[in-house]
Amino acid sequence: MTLRRTTTLKASALLCDLRTAPQRRHLRTCTDARTVKTGFDPATCRSNFRVKDILERGDLSRARRLFDQMPDRNTVSTNMMISGYVNAGDLVSARKLLDAMTERTAVSWTILMGGYLRADKVSEAFELFGEMHRCGTEADYVTFATLLSGVRDSDTYNEVIQVHAQIIQLGFDLVLIVNNALVDAYCKSCRLGLGSQLFKEVPEKDCVTFNALITGYLNEGLFEEAINLFVEMQKLGFRPSEFTFTAILAAGIGLADLGFGKQIHSLVCKTNFLWNVFLGNALLDSYSKHDHVEEARKLFEEMPEVDCVSYNVIITGYAWDGQVEACLGIFRRLQSTRFDRRQFPFSTLLSVAANMADFEMGRQIHCQTIVTKADSEILVGNALVDMYAKCARYKEAEIIFADLAYRSSVPWTALISAYVQNGLHEEGSKLFVEMQRANVSADQATFASILKASAVMASLSLGKQLHSFVIRLGYISNVFAASALVDMYAKCGSMKDAIQTFEEMPERNVVSWNSLISAYAQNGDGLATLHTFESMVKSGLRPDSVGFLNVLSACSHCGLVEEGLRYFDLMSNTYALIPKREHFACMVDVLCRSGQFGEAEKFMSQMPFEADEIMWMSVLNSCRIHKNQELAKEAADKLFAMEELRDAASYVNMSNIYAAAGQWDCVIQVKKAMRERGIKKVPACSWVEIKHRTHVFMASDNLHPQIEEIRRKIDTLAEEMEKEGYKPDTSCALHNVDEEVKIESLKYHSERLAIAFALISTPEGSPILIMKNLRACTDCHAAIKVISRIVQREITVRDSNRFHHFRDGICSCGDYW
Repeated sequence: MTLRRTTTLKASALLCDLRTAPQRRHLRTCTDARTVKTGFDPATCRSNFRVKDILERGDLSRARRLFDQMPDRNTVSTNMMISGYVNAGDLVSARKLLDAMTERTAVSWTILMGGYLRADKVSEAFELFGEMHRCGTEADYVTFATLLSGVRDSDTYNEVIQVHAQIIQLGFDLVLIVNNALVDAYCKSCRLGLGSQLFKEVPEKDCVTFNALITGYLNEGLFEEAINLFVEMQKLGFRPSEFTFTAILAAGIGLADLGFGKQIHSLVCKTNFLWNVFLGNALLDSYSKHDHVEEARKLFEEMPEVDCVSYNVIITGYAWDGQVEACLGIFRRLQSTRFDRRQFPFSTLLSVAANMADFEMGRQIHCQTIVTKADSEILVGNALVDMYAKCARYKEAEIIFADLAYRSSVPWTALISAYVQNGLHEEGSKLFVEMQRANVSADQATFASILKASAVMASLSLGKQLHSFVIRLGYISNVFAASALVDMYAKCGSMKDAIQTFEEMPERNVVSWNSLISAYAQNGDGLATLHTFESMVKSGLRPDSVGFLNVLSACSHCGLVEEGLRYFDLMSNTYALIPKREHFACMVDVLCRSGQFGEAEKFMSQMPFEADEIMWMSVLNSCRIHKNQELAKEAADKLFAMEELRDAASYVNMSNIYAAAGQWDCVIQVKKAMRERGIKKVPACSWVEIKHRTHVFMASDNLHPQIEEIRRKIDTLAEEMEKEGYKPDTSCALHNVDEEVKIESLKYHSERLAIAFALISTPEGSPILIMKNLRACTDCHAAIKVISRIVQREITVRDSNRFHHFRDGICSCGDYW
C-alpha cells in the first residue's frame, strides 16, 4: 500500500511540474481522484483527463482519436467515450464501444441505458438491462433509479414488476432514491394503487416521494386526493419544492378552483419561491386557465425573472380570452427579447389567425416560422395546416400536410374539420378513409367532425361504420362522442337508433340530453321534445340555452304557441338565462307560423335589438303560407334593404308569393332586382343513398343512367295516385305556362325522382330516406303522403327545415310545416 501511494505522489508531482501554480493546484485535485479510479496508472490518468477535457469542449472526433491512441485504456476511459457518444446522440457508436469492453461495470451499462431513455427508446433500455443481468453484471442503485425514470406509460408495467423484484433481491428496497423512482414508475404505468401502497410501506420519505404520488393522482384526474396528500405533506413537516407547487396548481386547475390557486400563490410567496421562474410560469398558467388573464398579466409584470415560456403562457391566455390585440401586443414585446425565436408561441398565434379566418395574419406568422426554422416543429406544422384549412386555402394546407415529417391524428383532423365546416362533406369523408388507410387512429375530435359530415349527408351507412369505430376505440363511454352519435342518427332520420344510443350511455350530462331533445325537435315530435326536456330537469341537471333553443324550435314546428311562450318566459325568470338572438328568432317563428302576425310584430318591437335576416325570413315564409301579401311585402323590403344576405331565399320567396297570386309583372321585377344584386338562386336537388352510393337528382333530371326506368316508375305511380284521389296543386308550379306543362313539371321534382329511384332499387317494404337542400313544396308533400300509402313503405324526407316521416298516407308533421 505504501508503494502504491508513493507511485501516485510521484505521478502527481510529474504532472504538476508541467503546469503553472494555479493549474497545478486544479490538476492535483483532478489527478488524485482520477489516479485512484484508474488503478494508479499515471499515463492512463493523464490520457483520461485529456479525453475528458476534449469531450467537454464538444470535440468528439478528436477525443475518439486520442482514445484510440491510448496504449492502456481502462473502464473509466471507455465509459467516458460511451458518455460522449450518448451526449452526442450517437447511440450506435456508444453500443459498439460497450460491446467491445472486456470489463463492463454497472456504470458502463447505466450510461447507455440513460442514452436510450433520453432518446425515448424505453424498450431498448429495458432490453439492455436484461442483457446486463444475463452477463452477470450486478446493478447498483443508480442503475435502478435511471432505468425506472424512463417509464412513460402502461406498456412497461411488466418490466417494472420484474425490476422491483430484483431491487428487493439485491437489498436496494431500503434506498430512498430507488423507492422514489419505483413509486413514480408505478404511477406512470397506470398502477396508481401499487404506487400508493408502496408509498405507505417505504421506510423513508422525502419531498420527491410525495411529488411522485401527487403527480400520479394528478394524471389520473384525482385532484382532491392530490391536494389531500399535499396537506398531509405539510403537516408532516416536509418542505415542498417547485415541482410540488407546480403539480398542486395543476390540481387546482382540474377542480376549476381559483380560490385554491390563490392560496397556493400566497404560500409560494411565504416560502420565498416566487423567484423561481418555473413556478412563476405555473402560477401564470393557473390564472390564465381560470380565465383571470388580467391577474396573470399583473403577475407577469411583477415576476423578477421571465423566460420565453412566461411570454407563451400570457400570450396563450389572451388568445383563449379572445383579446387578440393584447395577445399581439405581448408577442411584439417578445420579439424584442433575446429568447430563442424557435420557442415563440407560433402555434398559438396561428390558431388565433385560424379562428379569425385571417389569412394575411396567418401568412405573416408562417413567414416568421420559416425564418426561425420553427416550421419544422410538429406543433407549428399542425397549426399551419389548421390555419390554411380554416382560411379555406386547401391547396396550401394540403402541401404543408404532405411535407409534415410526422402526421398524427391532429393534422388529419384539422383538414377533415375544415372541409366539413365549409360544407365539403364528401371531401372530408374521403380524407377520413385515407386516414384509416394510413393506420392513423382517429381521436374524439376526428369523430366529432366526420359524424357531422355523415349527419349532413344523411349517410346512415357511414354513420354506422363510424359507430363501430367509436366502440372499437373505446370512445363510446365518452358522453360527447355518444352525444354526437345520437345527433348523427337523428339527422339521418333513424330515431330508433338515436334513442337506443342515448339509453345505452353509461353517463349523461346536459350535452347528452340536449342531443336527444334536439333529435325529437328535428323530427317534429313536439310532445316528446317537451317530455325529454322535463325528464332532464327531473334528473337534477340544469338546462342551458341550447336546450331551450331546441324546445322553442320544436314548439315552432308543431304549433305549440302557449308552450313556446311559457318556456321562453321560464328561461329568463326561472333559470336566469339571457335569451340570445336565436331564441328571439324562434319565438318570432312560433307566432308567425300560427298566423299571429300582430303578436309577432309586437314581440319584435320589444326586442333589445333590431330584427335580423333570419327573423324577417320567418315572417316572409309565414306570410307565404297564410297568404298575407301586405306584410310579406314589408318583410321583403326589410330584407332587400340589408347590405348582405346569406342567399337568394328572400327574393325567391317573394317571387313565389307574387307567382302564386298570378302577379307575373311583380315576379319579373323581383327577379330583375335579384340579378342586379348578383344573387343567384340555389338549384333544388335531392339525394338518396343506395348500397353505399349517393345518387343526386335535380328537377326534371335526365342525367341519371337509369332515368328511363325512373320516369316509367313515376308514370305508373301517377296513375295509381289519380285513382287514390290525388290532384296536382299547380299553384306550386311557379311558372307562367299552361296547366298541362305545370302538372308535368310537378311530376319530376327532385324528391319524386329520388323516391322513384329508391323504389326500384331497394327491397319491397324497406324504409326510404330522401334528403333535399330546400323546402319541399306543398304538392310534393301531398303526393308523397299518397305514395307512402300505395307502396306501403315508410318514406322519410329531410328538407332544409325539418324531417317529414310519411307512413300510410299520413305525415308526422300533421301538415303543419
